[in-house]
Amino acid sequence: QVQLVESGGGLVQAGGSLRLSCAASGRTVSSYSMGWFRQAPGKEREFVAAINRSGGSTYYADSVKGRFTLSRDNAKNTVYLQMNSLNAEDTAVYYCAATWVASATIKIKEYEYMYWGQGTQVTVSS
Repeated sequence: QVQLVESGGGLVQAGGSLRLSCAASGRTVSSYSMGWFRQAPGKEREFVAAINRSGGSTYYADSVKGRFTLSRDNAKNTVYLQMNSLNAEDTAVYYCAATWVASATIKIKEYEYMYWGQGTQVTVSS
């Protein structure tokens, strides 16, 4: 079992930045693809970003490309989502997810992820 705990959410003004962290426990996640998803009020959960197990490859949703940066520190069993130039459309609960992979692939579909955190709220005021 892998437990994921997100942190770093909060209230920020439009144009500001936040850095989300996702700390994993229970198992070493160096063999796991890690991802972030978000769910805005009244909307379905959507993909934000994902990273392969080594951290050498990342993939982003078009809506966040160029503004968000995903990284990981396998020694700390933690992934980080740096979010810059935030706008009101980024307001959502952000969820960290993890799934074991046999290769350096990146998973971007919600159903491909086995483990999920409880989420952290990000609110961007305009």
